[in-house]
Amino acid sequence: MLTFAAMKRFPKSLQQKIEQRKQGNSFRVLPEPNNLIDFASNDYLGFSKSEAIFQQTHQYLSHQGIIQNGATGSRLLSGNHALYKELEEHIARFHDTEMALVFNSGYDANLGFFSSVPQRNDFILYDEYSHASIRDGIRLSNARSFKFEHNNLGELEALILKYKSENLAIYIVTESVFSMDGDSPDLERLTIISEQHGCFLVIDEAHALGVFGESGQGLVQDLGVQDKIFARIVTFGKGLGAHGAAILGSKQLKDFLVNFARSFIYTTALPPHSVAGILIAYKNLEIQKPAIEKLRNNILHFNQEKQRLGLKPVFVRNKSAIQSAIIPGNDKVKAIAGKLQQHGFDVKAILSPTVPENQERLRFCLHSFNSGEEITKVLETLANYLF
Repeated sequence: MLTFAAMKRFPKSLQQKIEQRKQGNSFRVLPEPNNLIDFASNDYLGFSKSEAIFQQTHQYLSHQGIIQNGATGSRLLSGNHALYKELEEHIARFHDTEMALVFNSGYDANLGFFSSVPQRNDFILYDEYSHASIRDGIRLSNARSFKFEHNNLGELEALILKYKSENLAIYIVTESVFSMDGDSPDLERLTIISEQHGCFLVIDEAHALGVFGESGQGLVQDLGVQDKIFARIVTFGKGLGAHGAAILGSKQLKDFLVNFARSFIYTTALPPHSVAGILIAYKNLEIQKPAIEKLRNNILHFNQEKQRLGLKPVFVRNKSAIQSAIIPGNDKVKAIAGKLQQHGFDVKAILSPTVPENQERLRFCLHSFNSGEEITKVLETLANYLF
């Protein structure tokens, strides 16, 4: 029997890593819930707190006669309940694609895709700022991988020409909106490059769903290039305020993932309530155009206020709901974040090693429920501590 004393033993190498984090002022702790003005969450449209969506989900389950707490197993065993079919068909129509396959999270989707689809000796060319879940999936792949400088499509094309072969596939990987900088690649040029060289383009749309497009379909559809994308990853924990993700693409891609994506095959499915919540959130997305418009107006107002207050040089240039002020140094950026929180604003500091050293930042997430006055006040407060 393991004693309490034995349980307290801890490998020295792990303790040393913890101490290094503490010394660098980058030690992570779980935050406590707060009642501050939200400039931190990814809940861009406020769907996660919507009482209407909560009630509609409950009513939908009741009308369907579904009284079940768990999925009971993986989708290939007992967990593929009837709601999945309706949800995936709805998502495919909404995103103008042949099929959608739901995963339990965006992390699971990226892990499953990149660890299974690119084959041995294929090439993966990915933006250096790609999300951790993409990079972890690539590490599990048998394909060869190379990163290109952030949004540098010239360097990407040079890599394509270097590794291009008739017998091997090249997968180009990027995000439509990057999670730390909030900026976007030139997707139209990227699709042209991909088509010219016969590559397979993969776009993560996690931070574009609910933000871009007439009904929040994402940046790919907003630009009308969805037919030129091999695979899109959309996640539900941000603009939809739910949980889970889907990979969009062809019927052949769905068949392949069902057979070979381990993060899909070997995990318990989402419970019916989660699936219903995603479906109801999608239906609300189609009718919540005022909320989407309010979010866009807030993004515009934020950018105008940056200009007025002389803050524009501090921020990464973009037109998304993610606005990042670069403030080098973990100590400095944490201190300013603390000051903003003392003034009632929930603004988080993003520290190295999450971002490279000297790229530490305050990350402001904008929402449809933020007021113009709140946006002005938080930026005025920031300016007071920077200048």
